[in-house]
Amino acid sequence: MVMSSLLREEMQRVLFRPEKQRLVEFIEIEEPRDETHGRHFICVSVSKNKVVQLCIVRCQITQTPLKSGSKKSHTKRSSIQECYRRTEVWPLQDLTLVDGRDPDVDDPCFLLHFDKVRTVTAVSCSAKYSFVRALVVLSDQHCQKSLNLRNFDWAYIKPTAFYSNRGDCVVLTQICFYAFNLVCLSMCPVPMDV
Repeated sequence: MVMSSLLREEMQRVLFRPEKQRLVEFIEIEEPRDETHGRHFICVSVSKNKVVQLCIVRCQITQTPLKSGSKKSHTKRSSIQECYRRTEVWPLQDLTLVDGRDPDVDDPCFLLHFDKVRTVTAVSCSAKYSFVRALVVLSDQHCQKSLNLRNFDWAYIKPTAFYSNRGDCVVLTQICFYAFNLVCLSMCPVPMDV
């Protein structure tokens, strides 16, 4: 969680603030065609004039040698620098469909339908649903239209009485509660008929 907050702050400072945008949500994604072995993210941001954009951001990590203050020092030091670059950008207004592919399978892949279809593979199914929930809210707020979704488990997308848009913590709580009940039941003595 701390790394996520630091990453959000860094991307906001380097990429979005100079463009007068606010980073709303991002998730790490897997890009199969990348030879640079950097990290990739899909981000959604809102500009000052309320335009919502989605973008793919590549984070390239480079090491640069630092000069030592002393000529006698033989230690080598380096500085790790992260370079963020937008590689693809789309307005949310142009998104016609988000396809989760199969709601019954724990699949982190989903399809974004713009003028072309963009396949996105999140690092987890949880991250996929978190990102899509943010898109649904932003589409309702800023585009004044419902986002067209297909092949998603609606219990994780739309808030219900218990879920109420608190993210994956509620799902985790439900799972823990169920596991706790199973443990309690397994510890109960079973009467043996003699």
